[in-house]
Amino acid sequence: MERAHLALDGLSVGDAFGGRFFVPPDAARSLPRPPWMYSDDTEMAMAIVAVLERSGEIDPDDLACEFARRYASNPDRGYGLSVRRVLENIAAGERWQLAAVQIYDGNGSMGNGGAMRVAPLGAYHADDLSVVVEQARISAATTHAHPEGQAGAIAVAIAAAWASRRQGGSGRDLLAVVVDHTPAGETRSGLERATTLDFNLSIPEAVERLGNGSKITAPDTVPFALWCAARHLDHYAEALWSAASAGGDNDTNCAIVGGVVVMASGLQFIPEAWIRAREPLS
Repeated sequence: MERAHLALDGLSVGDAFGGRFFVPPDAARSLPRPPWMYSDDTEMAMAIVAVLERSGEIDPDDLACEFARRYASNPDRGYGLSVRRVLENIAAGERWQLAAVQIYDGNGSMGNGGAMRVAPLGAYHADDLSVVVEQARISAATTHAHPEGQAGAIAVAIAAAWASRRQGGSGRDLLAVVVDHTPAGETRSGLERATTLDFNLSIPEAVERLGNGSKITAPDTVPFALWCAARHLDHYAEALWSAASAGGDNDTNCAIVGGVVVMASGLQFIPEAWIRAREPLS
């Protein structure tokens, strides 16, 4: 649980930081004025942590109920329209298996929501990557029935797990392990492209090749976010500034990056002013 809470801190500060930039930050990197409010990224990550605290693993029925309960008590956290529909149906008594598959013409969501919230789960199960894969898939399936939505969650969970037990490895090592464990598809193809990009590449060039979350899908979000985390594994603040400069889905990009990089660098590398600026978690 200590690892899960560390990932939650990194994720939530990243989410709240990124959410303050409706356009990329200026060249002076002026910090946004506090308080920094967190979004559904953090709200749903807290649900994952709560289920892990209760059960030591993801029980999908419990997680779906926790998601729905938290949404009902505070719906104004920036939830997307499709996940709102899923959670409202679950809260009304529909089984999550039905609620998650009924959207997008019965294909389910391939959005980045499963990925944005999953770093604490990867950190928690870091000692067994096969467990990380299966638990991440289950956690995503409660709202994201599409295989790409689940692949994004698996990729980010593996990245957080690897960072938790880094043992001196490099960002290149992180991306290689993530690719090895991510199911075949568009998200994995984007991650494979990420492994070929120089870490000195400019952010606009990386966005052109990997996306920046503007499509709100896992394939358009996860490859860039993990490439950004990999290039700044030892510098939480620099990783977040780089992620925010990409534009697109800024809070989610920064949530993913923050949840991974904090596991490699440690809580002490989150600037204290940033932790104070983020609203308290509840």
